[in-house]
Amino acid sequence: MGNIRAAVKSNRAGPEMIESPYAWLRLGVSLLLMTIGGCGMYSITVVLPRIQQDFGAARGDASLPYTFTMIGFGIGGVLMGRLADRAGVIWPVLVGSLGLGIGFVGAGLAPHLAVFGLFHGVFIGLLGTSATFAPLVADTSQWFDRRRGVALAICMSGNYAAGALWPPVMQYFIEGYGWRATYVGIGVFCVVSMLPLALVLRKRPPEAVPVPVTPVHTGAPAVHGADSRPLGLSPAAFTALLCVAGVSCCVAMSMPQVHIVAYCGDLGFGPARGAEMLSLMLAMGVLSRLASGWISDRIGGLRTLLLGSVLQGVALLMFLPFKGLVSLYLVSAMFGLFQGGIVPAYALIVREYFPPAEAGARVGTVLMATLLGMALGGWMSGAVFDWTGSYQAAFVNGIAWNLLNLAVVGFLLHRATRLRTAAAGQPTVHGIS
Repeated sequence: MGNIRAAVKSNRAGPEMIESPYAWLRLGVSLLLMTIGGCGMYSITVVLPRIQQDFGAARGDASLPYTFTMIGFGIGGVLMGRLADRAGVIWPVLVGSLGLGIGFVGAGLAPHLAVFGLFHGVFIGLLGTSATFAPLVADTSQWFDRRRGVALAICMSGNYAAGALWPPVMQYFIEGYGWRATYVGIGVFCVVSMLPLALVLRKRPPEAVPVPVTPVHTGAPAVHGADSRPLGLSPAAFTALLCVAGVSCCVAMSMPQVHIVAYCGDLGFGPARGAEMLSLMLAMGVLSRLASGWISDRIGGLRTLLLGSVLQGVALLMFLPFKGLVSLYLVSAMFGLFQGGIVPAYALIVREYFPPAEAGARVGTVLMATLLGMALGGWMSGAVFDWTGSYQAAFVNGIAWNLLNLAVVGFLLHRATRLRTAAAGQPTVHGIS
């Protein structure tokens, strides 16, 4: 045990490596790894109509592998994060590359839907894609201080960059070689490309140096660990409300992201047009994610979340009347531009209202809730389609969940406003409970 600890310590970088050229090199590698590993999230969206046909399944049943993938993604993020804390981020990445390789090859050779879903949930979700998200974000945060926000925004953009790049690439190969051969090819590509990139991440980050965080114009308290009742709520209650908000906003978010390809097929435009819309949607999400970081520094996490939720609801409403090809491209772009900053806002809220010692666990919990929302919404939209024979009801269902998110965030923001007013010494109608 002593030898292991000594080896880990000797492999740790010094403080002079923070924001060094090597730190930026790691950031670039992390961005690439997240973009490659993100294929596991978006592959089901592209192949959904084909596996439904090949396996003779209903739309809701064919959506279940996506649900399994997102559940595995959420649980795996916690497990891989712990592995990274103990042994360094290189080990989750190595596991993830092999998980994606086995998962895609196995799913491509699956004889029926249950086996296909098993490979997606266990190997692609739990062991694969999860290793290329939360562990890389946490690792990046330890290599930057003054530019930490920019670095995290760049790193987390890899998730949406994957959504912009993988659907058209997959669609091209599926049309030429079939979805099974495409899946096998993706599995081989993940192993061949990710293993060499992982070697860049061998060095462990420098020892943590506390960085004071004082939100600007947000109404949130400076994070010193003294506020034991954020917004007058218990920490557990506040975290639970954030989880409810995370589930509800992502149930709404998943409707276009998971079903746009199938939706375009039903409208007679073909799956290729749907893949292009998904790519456009997530490319705009990259811009949204970067811009939201700049906005949240000025108005705070809660207001950024409320703004994103309102705009996401508007975009969902636009899907109801507009069904033409050009209008769907425009609405898809609008949806991506409006909702890309929602999920990062949750991490910022936790950072604003909880002490740093609790941030990791609480961020992981809330982000897992958002992934469970994506999983639930992906299946629910397919099930609603099966029950009604139309995606119109599925869009209405998404709008209803988005309204729940607005209610929770509005409640939290109202409490934050009352707290800020009370702190300024101004009278309030009711006391803070």
